[in-house]
Amino acid sequence: MIVPTGTTDVLLRTEGRAGFLTLNRPRAINALTHPMVLAVDAALTDWEHDPAVTTVVIEGAGERGLCAGGDIRAIHDDARAGGSASAAFWRDEYRLNARIARYPKPYVALMDGIVMGGGVGVSAHGSVRVVTERSRVAMPETGIGFVPDVGGTYLLGRAPGELGTHLALTGGHVGAADAILTGLADHFVPSAELPDLVRDLTRLPVEEAVARHTATAPPGVLAEQREWIDACYPAETVETVVERLFDTGVPAAKEAATTLLAKSPTALKATLATLRRSRALATLEEVLDLEFRVSCAALTSPDLVEGIRAQVVDKDRNPRWSPATLPEVTDESVARCFVAPADGDLGLAVARRDGANRRITGQAADDRPAPLRTAEDRGSRDRA
Repeated sequence: MIVPTGTTDVLLRTEGRAGFLTLNRPRAINALTHPMVLAVDAALTDWEHDPAVTTVVIEGAGERGLCAGGDIRAIHDDARAGGSASAAFWRDEYRLNARIARYPKPYVALMDGIVMGGGVGVSAHGSVRVVTERSRVAMPETGIGFVPDVGGTYLLGRAPGELGTHLALTGGHVGAADAILTGLADHFVPSAELPDLVRDLTRLPVEEAVARHTATAPPGVLAEQREWIDACYPAETVETVVERLFDTGVPAAKEAATTLLAKSPTALKATLATLRRSRALATLEEVLDLEFRVSCAALTSPDLVEGIRAQVVDKDRNPRWSPATLPEVTDESVARCFVAPADGDLGLAVARRDGANRRITGQAADDRPAPLRTAEDRGSRDRA
């Protein structure tokens, strides 16, 4: 059954026991807009209380990927104009990310093809994350003068060793095996079997449906790189990270250092500081609150507009960062990234605590969030 959404950019259908969310902007690799976020959230509300829907599945239209992230052209235009539309978008997007993580029904993300930025937010917080040999998963924000958001620093901050720090700073993409290793995904299914998996999800319990198609992912690269990654990235400053990478004598490490020097210096330092802070926070909601402050601060930074201009608008791939070098980025400028925005904080952590208190005093049980999948559940060394 087809379900109307009010926007053709998100298609909804129910089939058997499953509700399907299809992100439907294939020419933009299904990049998220504000109306799309609201449509997904509304569908989750409807299906949460529909006993006929026992499983929710999110997928992307077209052949290129699930979702390439947020609509950064719109963010570019808003930031140039000094507007507030991006902050409003992030408020609803981050709330959706938190909701996905605690959704009380199985939420299956088919992470085939490109899954980046906001695409990670609507997939990697789900309870069942499926990757294929075509998957390319990344948080590439430092390349546009931004910081990993949508709970990205929560996920990457809890990856084994310093793998998450490496991916957050370089913006590098990973394939299926490395997505599973770093806790961004759970299961590998060959892309040719996705139609059969989808069919089975309409009639079988999720565990049984996925088990029928799970295989061993092709080898990744991060496990072999752990030694130099774990040795270089615990440094207190990005400058020291770069120095250590160059000093290893390992070609891949030197390549990573060169990659870092091409990113926004301000974004790199803000990203490292956000990762370190997020590791000390207990819940995804707290991290999303933190990321919201950093994202709002980026709207007033020249690097966000410049980075998107260079990568997406003019496509000259030659951003002129300001400041241009890492030593020019002061501790004070990084600290300003964590100041509450003028329009107020996101407040997810407070809302969650208030909700828990209401349940203790007798609120209906169906208001209870589902247990969050912790890093320990995913085999990481850290607790959420």
